Amino acid sequence: MIFYYFYLFYSILFYSVQLYWDLWENFMKKSICSPKNKKKQIESKNVLYETELQTVPDGWKEPKFSRVDNPKGLLEESSFATLFPKYREVYLKECWPLVQKALGDVFINATLDLIEGSMTVHTTKKTFDPYAILRARDLIKLLARSVPFEQAVRILEDDMACDIIKIGTLVRNRERFVKRRQRLIGPKGSTLKALELLTSCYVMVQGNTVSALGPYSGLKEVRKVVLDTMKNIHPIYNIKTLMIKRELANDPELRTQSWERFLPNFRHKSLSKRKQPKKKTVKKEYTPFPPPQPESKIDKELATGEFFLRESEKRRQKMNEIKAKQAEALTKRQEQRQKDFIPPKEKPAVKKSKPATAENKIDIQAIKEKVKKAKSKKLGAPPVNPETPSVKDGRRKKVKS
Repeated sequence: MIFYYFYLFYSILFYSVQLYWDLWENFMKKSICSPKNKKKQIESKNVLYETELQTVPDGWKEPKFSRVDNPKGLLEESSFATLFPKYREVYLKECWPLVQKALGDVFINATLDLIEGSMTVHTTKKTFDPYAILRARDLIKLLARSVPFEQAVRILEDDMACDIIKIGTLVRNRERFVKRRQRLIGPKGSTLKALELLTSCYVMVQGNTVSALGPYSGLKEVRKVVLDTMKNIHPIYNIKTLMIKRELANDPELRTQSWERFLPNFRHKSLSKRKQPKKKTVKKEYTPFPPPQPESKIDKELATGEFFLRESEKRRQKMNEIKAKQAEALTKRQEQRQKDFIPPKEKPAVKKSKPATAENKIDIQAIKEKVKKAKSKKLGAPPVNPETPSVKDGRRKKVKS
């Protein structure tokens, strides 16, 4: 009996201690998982991630994936296929042996079907890299989008990626779409070349798509520039921002600082105002009452007094109105006909003499004085009918005698 009481006492003590311990654990979990503590944990994690990112060396690269990493190969066969346009058929037929050779190095088979107009890639038993099939898929996609083989084959490298941006549905108006696409290319391809140099990417604009090939950071910038251009933001603004970022990246002191103060802030100026409609409809004030009922024909006749007239008098009134209208129309018609026979108003032949002003008045006295002075002066010119010397001598002799 004593043993029974001891057993009962110890079992109650054990269960009570276990219950208190469970309650204590739940309380601690709730306190740890509170929103304040969660924020602190996230902040501490972010700080750790930032410090880790800052300590990564500049020239570090991920080691290449080799057969040692996956000696047994793949379990199942994977394949991808893509269609290509008719105008790419001749080029693909010429470069297909080079494509097969490049994909053969990573143990992937490639087939070209000219009847269906498709390209297919699939893995083999020797394929050890599971990501190689995805790179092969991107290769045939780029070839279908008019990217030359010399550039497209770079996708098989580890630090390369591609992005095919669809721009056909971003602008509804076709003429506007063509203008913005040409703006992206620039005069003689200068804008596209500048974008390639700044992002270290190869960019190809073809039809309704833009194909880009390069590192991940460059592809992100290319996509932003292309989408902004289609939204009517000139690419020169983004190119200028990229040039400033490139200069700031060379400075090791500014790596951990914010670059917002250095980057330009371009604002869209709305120069053209919204066109106003020619006919503006003015809304009437709201009234809870319905509009007045329109007057009937009988009401109008009652108001004028025609309702009480006889039918003969009504007819006479109508005839008088018709005759008055006819007379007006006749006079207008006659005036129109007589317009051609009315002579135009002639201008007066004699011009009206202008009133004499101080400038137009002639000083007669001054002219007389000038003439007198001219007569008094001996001019060097000979007379018009000079007399011969022999005649003069004869006259002189007669006078002497």
